[in-house]
Amino acid sequence: MTPLASDRARYDRATAHLDAPLAVVDLDAFDANADDLVRRAGGKPIRVASKSVRCRALLERVLARDGFSGLMSFTLAESLWLARAGFDDVLLAYPSADRAAYAELAADPKLAGAVTVMVDDPAQLDLIDAARDGGREEIRVCLELDTSLRMLGGRVRIGALRSPLRDPAQLAELARSVTRRPGFRVVGLMAYEGHVAGVGDAVAGRPLRSRAIRLMQAAARRELTGRRAAVVRAVRAVAPGVEFVNGGGTGSVQHTAAEDAVTEIAAGSGLYQPRLFDNYTSFSGRPAALFGQPVVRRPGVGVVTVLGGGYPASGAAGADRLPVPYLPEGLRYDAQEGPGEVQTPLLGSAADDLLIGDTVWFRHAKAGEMCERFAELHLVEGDRVTATVPTYRGEGRTFL
Repeated sequence: MTPLASDRARYDRATAHLDAPLAVVDLDAFDANADDLVRRAGGKPIRVASKSVRCRALLERVLARDGFSGLMSFTLAESLWLARAGFDDVLLAYPSADRAAYAELAADPKLAGAVTVMVDDPAQLDLIDAARDGGREEIRVCLELDTSLRMLGGRVRIGALRSPLRDPAQLAELARSVTRRPGFRVVGLMAYEGHVAGVGDAVAGRPLRSRAIRLMQAAARRELTGRRAAVVRAVRAVAPGVEFVNGGGTGSVQHTAAEDAVTEIAAGSGLYQPRLFDNYTSFSGRPAALFGQPVVRRPGVGVVTVLGGGYPASGAAGADRLPVPYLPEGLRYDAQEGPGEVQTPLLGSAADDLLIGDTVWFRHAKAGEMCERFAELHLVEGDRVTATVPTYRGEGRTFL
């Protein structure tokens, strides 16, 4: 029996008493992935990206491990919810326009002490002040640096369109704006190099493209290392109380951790190891999060149909954003249908060994987005489900 066949047998035994569709997290794989992230971080703490997990029980599990400290959230409402639940260090990774949530933050000393908001424009400070509704608590602020690689005099840009702040002078000026303004304090800097951390450099069957990506990423790391250090010096000269400098992502943990200017690493997807993180030369994780769909039809030789399964990931539309049939091995989509809203035909010789009611296991393209489709996760250890825990959705929380 191959290792994948053995995993399939384990998952089938563990969930034999449950009806699909369902989602599982293999805790042995989850913990092994966590250990590997810590190893790659080389002693620097890892701040867990909550959007990549979207389950409070698993956030608590990973934060209880050595090497992890704090959360990186994705909306202000989520940040407040997590802080109320006892998470005492929550960095909001994106600017917000949630006026009601800002009013809550400014009125509650516990929340204001636990949550740090993201800012890259003085207009965001204006919005927060206008939303305070009498609240007088000091707001903790993190400034975001644009990490994109600019080439050919700026005519070519590689990297996400995030912060407009690029050079040390711009960041220092915004830091001055914050420090001069009552009710705010600069406590952090963030720089997410998504073109390094979130782009695989070993694309299957594409050696030339893979080499080009590696060359681009090496150039991006060199450029950003110097610029990030200069930005940190400039901001600390204005705001010496900066507590942290956050950088990285699952795909760049070891590279970002090597920078002296960086004090902590952000990561989350590597805990679940979705399919978009398979194509890296620097690390190899174990798939930990899977969803199972039941076989409901056998249309013909070499074909089965499962219920549902059309769960594309966010980002530019393409085949790489689709979940993949994982277990049993040897299944593929029908090119004319793909994964469907209510049914998904699957082709391949493995289909002939599947019976009505059997489970086909899939891997999602991205990490936490799977949890938007399921109210609970069944936690598997060996060949048993040892706990069932709610996702954000299962707790009635759909933040985006």
